[in-house]
Amino acid sequence: EELRRRLLLIDSNLGDLEVQKLKFLCRDFVPHKKLEKASSALDIFDHLIHEELLSEEDTFLLAELLYIMKQNSLLRHLGYTKEQVKGLLPTRKQVSPFRNLLYELSEDIDSENLKGMIFILKESLPKVETPTSLSFLEHLEKQAKIDADDLTLLENLCNTVAPHLMRKIKKYKNQGRSCYKLDNHLSTPSLQPEDKYQVIHCDLGEGLQISGEFISYLNSEQANECMDYIREDEERKRGQREGLSNDQAQDLENSLPLVPIKEWEETVYRMDRKHRGYCVVINNQNFTSLSKRQGTDKDAECLKHVFQWLGFNVDMRVDVTKERLDEVLQEYKSHPDHANGDCFVFCVLTHGKFGAVYSSDQALIPIREIMSHFTAQQCPGLANKPKLFFIQACQGGEIQSSVSIEADAVNPELVEPPLQESVPVEADFLLGLSTVPGYVSFRHKTEGSWYIQSLYNYLKHLVPRHEDLLSILTAVNNDVSRRGGTKKQIPQPYFTLRKKVIFPVPLREPPERPKEVERSSL
Repeated sequence: EELRRRLLLIDSNLGDLEVQKLKFLCRDFVPHKKLEKASSALDIFDHLIHEELLSEEDTFLLAELLYIMKQNSLLRHLGYTKEQVKGLLPTRKQVSPFRNLLYELSEDIDSENLKGMIFILKESLPKVETPTSLSFLEHLEKQAKIDADDLTLLENLCNTVAPHLMRKIKKYKNQGRSCYKLDNHLSTPSLQPEDKYQVIHCDLGEGLQISGEFISYLNSEQANECMDYIREDEERKRGQREGLSNDQAQDLENSLPLVPIKEWEETVYRMDRKHRGYCVVINNQNFTSLSKRQGTDKDAECLKHVFQWLGFNVDMRVDVTKERLDEVLQEYKSHPDHANGDCFVFCVLTHGKFGAVYSSDQALIPIREIMSHFTAQQCPGLANKPKLFFIQACQGGEIQSSVSIEADAVNPELVEPPLQESVPVEADFLLGLSTVPGYVSFRHKTEGSWYIQSLYNYLKHLVPRHEDLLSILTAVNNDVSRRGGTKKQIPQPYFTLRKKVIFPVPLREPPERPKEVERSSL
């Protein structure tokens, strides 16, 4: 397998010290007992593959780890450069700020610093012949003497032995001030103390962490209570500014939320209604005379799994005729539950031409016609709510790339109208197409299309990191554009969204990729 060949090359360039660093950086991704038994980088790579954190389609986590370790020359084996990884980190980083901090400190703790720290804690440390700064910090973490929101012991050690390291710790703590720790400010009966850490995943503590973009995860009563508390806290701190020196005022300013509450309310779509909304998946595989779309069932199942995980009610429709599609559009255009939902998603997997898609009986339907059913005038229940359309459409004549690859794209010779013409001239729409005009879009006969599989993977990995949908689609564009060797593809989103779409993080684990797909009938 190509991936394992590249991993073998990377392993051959990593010594014992680099393996220890890699094990430390992977403590949040791989069970600790498995890491302890790992004797080489190959063992760690196997664990990452098993945990579905490393695959042929997505090698970014390993690229991030190598970048942190300053093994930039090895990035070429993963198809990245140092500059590319640096540019993608804001939206795709997976190593936690706490893990990054400990690693950076370990790199800056010299032998004299380490000797002093060990001397101070000598009674509580295991006897190791040649301890390293990394093993020292790992021991403190294992013994629960330090964690993501309690660095007291580490601060005391650095203050005494290596004051120059305090700047890194202070920077880490300041970054965390965009969140508020509310241990005792929620009186809502439905939120129990033992549930607080489950409500929002945050690196900064076991108490409930709240910031603007995270509030959308709570129900409306809890969110209002949290926001009232934050407003009161802002006013209290602003009142304290009088009489302070410039430095003191700046320190106080740094402790305020990075995004004002009012600004956040105006820039993120609400996600706190009674239900998330509906996701309709139109999956056409068989046609009157067009070729069968092999691999589309894998795409449909992946969409079903990931949108159910995000809280949507998913409605799967298979081999839909023009008449049946009209019925589906009328049904959801007038669906009474839209009023209580946050969002609407409509996915189409079929053949087509740019700007239009085929029904199973080969009627050509403009994408604009489909989307126009859900304007505010036609569908008042979805007014001011995000309406998301994802199209994986085979575009005319297929281009055979290999035994297992088919084309799903526009005929390059054709000149098509602008993509904007497919989208209603109205706010709150997003259209995600699998390809730009004039370029092919590929679908694997058994594994599904590059676009839908990438969309599935990045929703699964980046929603838990609180990324907004457009940032996720940017990561999808980058991923798809890197595939295929001499055959290239890049998706294109077009949108009239007015705010960010940030899906609340589900409590359940992300779905596993479906292995076997059984085809159902309409």
